[in-house]
Amino acid sequence: MLAFGQLDESTHHRDQQKEKAGPVTVINTLLAPEGKEDEVVAAWTADAEYMKKSGSLLSVQLYRGIAGSRLFTNVAVWKSTEHLREALGTPEFASYVDSYPDGTVAYPHLYQKIAVEGICEGE
Repeated sequence: MLAFGQLDESTHHRDQQKEKAGPVTVINTLLAPEGKEDEVVAAWTADAEYMKKSGSLLSVQLYRGIAGSRLFTNVAVWKSTEHLREALGTPEFASYVDSYPDGTVAYPHLYQKIAVEGICEGE
């Protein structure tokens, strides 16, 4: 089963979901239990396939740490926090959370693009 951690104790992921914003990017770092990396990828794949069916997931990409790292990072862009909340609030999604190997920890956080003049564009 997937456990959830916080990278920023001042801003809980559940509180972020209550904000009305969009589009939003979920950056979720997963720590796989030793020797269970393939199981984490399999669970994430099923989870992502389900989320893509919602029609509100604009893009998704999974990254894996190199050199034997057990870290994975999921970057997913959603139409809005409301769409994300709807997808996360279903019984089907809860079953995907249960499919991760015991000891897997997720650190999700929501972001929006910002503009930095001469470097990158905002929304």
